[in-house]
Amino acid sequence: MDSSQSTVLGGNGGSGGNGTLISQTNDITASTAGADDSMQKLNQVSNSIQKTLGLIHQLYLTVSTFNAAFQMPLLQRINGLVVELDNMVKLAEKSNIQVPMEVVNLIDDGKNPDEFTKDVINSCIAKNQITKGKTDALKNLRKHLLEELEQNFPDEVETFRESRAAAAAELKRQAQAQSALPNGDVRVKSEH
Repeated sequence: MDSSQSTVLGGNGGSGGNGTLISQTNDITASTAGADDSMQKLNQVSNSIQKTLGLIHQLYLTVSTFNAAFQMPLLQRINGLVVELDNMVKLAEKSNIQVPMEVVNLIDDGKNPDEFTKDVINSCIAKNQITKGKTDALKNLRKHLLEELEQNFPDEVETFRESRAAAAAELKRQAQAQSALPNGDVRVKSEH
């Protein structure tokens, strides 16, 4: 039942006891609305920046070819720039945009901010390779230890493998029980 039907029905058809409508939104809609709202704010800030840059360019053209006849348009453009900068400050207060200082420093140095992204990605790749190497070394050590133990203690290794299989099955069962919904359906992870 949508909100217009709830309002029409009155007392018990989706409204509270005091005549107020009970909100029936789900988490997905709320998070999507929040993402859309932040994107809209970001677009407003971006548009304000573009408008400010256009006004600065117009101001530059007016100043570079200045004569007495351009005094009134110059004042209007300065006032327009001040108004747009004030608007940009108000929009920025509503937005929560965080820019790493490294990016600001790169821009101040006249470099492309994409270099920061490239450096971060390269750093992540290097750390990933180091971690992968450590993981592979530990897997190889475990495999080697199990082979050595199996040669010297075959019964104990078999018991160990059985207990590991039982523990893995129990963990899988617990994970499935936690992902079950109240109506008996199972929540499925989306694969990306």
